[in-house]
Amino acid sequence: MTMLNETPPVQLLNKIAQTIYDKKGFNIVAIDVQGISTLTDFFVIAEGSVDRHVKALGKAVVDEMEELGESPIHVEGDVRGDWVVIDYGNIVIHLFVPNLREQYGLERVWHTGSIVDLDIVTKP
Repeated sequence: MTMLNETPPVQLLNKIAQTIYDKKGFNIVAIDVQGISTLTDFFVIAEGSVDRHVKALGKAVVDEMEELGESPIHVEGDVRGDWVVIDYGNIVIHLFVPNLREQYGLERVWHTGSIVDLDIVTKP
């Protein structure tokens, strides 16, 4: 699966992760599921503190990706905000409030995938 502008997936994953981090999202992980999933190539999973925070994280990601020329195929959950899913084809982003992330355990579901080493610039 490829995205329209052909930006390498690792660059996009890092941009998505940085955007989430910069907006105070936490517990950010990317999982490479190429070859084990027909849904996507990569999942990004992260948390926001409350539903409003999760919705804001989702909006920030969509806005940042639009600046790169990428529009989501589908966005789900941006009304309630406890679990927002943003689908870009080869990358699907799951943003949760903490208790729902634990409840659904996507990292356990995709445990055979490889964790991607993200390059997030942290600020002191």
